[in-house]
Amino acid sequence: MEKNQKLQAGAIFPHVMVTTLDGDEVTLGVPRGHCEWQLVVIYRGRHCPLCTKYLNALEGHVEALSENGIDIIAVTADRRDQVEEHLSRLTVSFPIAYGLTEEQMETLGLYISLPRSEEETDHNFPEPGLFVVNEEGHLHVVDISNNPFVRPELESLVKGLAWIRDPENHYPIRGTWQDAESTLLYR
Repeated sequence: MEKNQKLQAGAIFPHVMVTTLDGDEVTLGVPRGHCEWQLVVIYRGRHCPLCTKYLNALEGHVEALSENGIDIIAVTADRRDQVEEHLSRLTVSFPIAYGLTEEQMETLGLYISLPRSEEETDHNFPEPGLFVVNEEGHLHVVDISNNPFVRPELESLVKGLAWIRDPENHYPIRGTWQDAESTLLYR
């Protein structure tokens, strides 16, 4: 994949292995337990107060997401010791994975930033990304930002995912139209 190429809605989610704080090697997009879908939240790191706030707010939606068959994992490029330090400001029950590499960030189509100073952090880091992977391994929802100020509003996201997961709604993956000559939607 070329640098800065973004993942396409409906595409197979790429195979990315990460390590959780529990020491488990996991593949992003593969849900745990009874869940069939997975919400993958990429965050900048411990240096970002907005990431801390977002992850803590996400904890308030764990039950609703689980009831809709959606597992959660958060991922950062921080080292294990940095994530362990960050835990003092986090109140989350979902797994956190660390050590996301620049190659993995590029594979996920994330924007990558350089630290502004050593006080901020000591490594390049991903800007926020949010991916919802369905039971077939396809990217059902994608949100990639180039800064920490723009992320999906969690209550709307959770309600929207409940709508999508309701089999009565037959809601397809959106944003997959690519060829005007091969698809006529409305006349």
